[in-house]
Amino acid sequence: MNIRSLTRGDGVVIGAALLLFIASFLDLSDNDFGISFSAWSSLPIALAVFMGGVIGAALIVVNRCLPQPRKVAGHDLGTVGVAFTVFAFWYLLWMLLDSEGGAGAGLILGFIAALLLAGGAVAGGLVEPLKAPLISATPRPATPQPYGAQAPQGYGYPGAQQPQFGGQPQQGPGPQGQPQQPSPEFSPFWFAVPAPRALYAEDGSPTQIAELAPGVWYLAVDQRGPGLIAQTQDGRRGLLQDSSGIQRG
Repeated sequence: MNIRSLTRGDGVVIGAALLLFIASFLDLSDNDFGISFSAWSSLPIALAVFMGGVIGAALIVVNRCLPQPRKVAGHDLGTVGVAFTVFAFWYLLWMLLDSEGGAGAGLILGFIAALLLAGGAVAGGLVEPLKAPLISATPRPATPQPYGAQAPQGYGYPGAQQPQFGGQPQQGPGPQGQPQQPSPEFSPFWFAVPAPRALYAEDGSPTQIAELAPGVWYLAVDQRGPGLIAQTQDGRRGLLQDSSGIQRG
């Protein structure tokens, strides 16, 4: 699981789920009889509504962290989680509107949390600010390194021996392949991806050679149509076909 793939929208979902869990222990109604009860006084409300929203948030976050999306009964795990959060919001909305003796702190806080939870779950994949990485990328170098120069310590794995940009990973004795030189008008730059992206063979074949992870800076060494020729921290080069939403260094 890769927590660096979490987005700001996922951060909203996590925070709202925590508020919803706390609200389940507070009073649902405010009456004059001195009788108070929380959601846990009624297990259907506690488990189906409050905990249902929390479970929905967990499904969304887990699905985001997994290398490949999982499915439940043919439906994407994240989609199932969104449905749980929307149900919790819908139920608490009508509980709040139908409260006769006055809404308690638990119901008010629960409704606000459910509203944020459903909003973050639905808008997380639609609103650009919420699609940004929750955990920022590792500190980028002050200036992009020229093509052929050695990477700084902050690139890739700290403290590890870095290959020179433009070279090939060490494969033992024998002749080494020679990479194509970048276009004269192209200037190499650092970038980070907002979500895991596949890196395919440089010759354009559908063979995936690596996966770029959020939170790591990579070097773009050439332009290939709408895509980029990128180099990983271990010296492998490949074609990043989807360069949308990348963060430039």
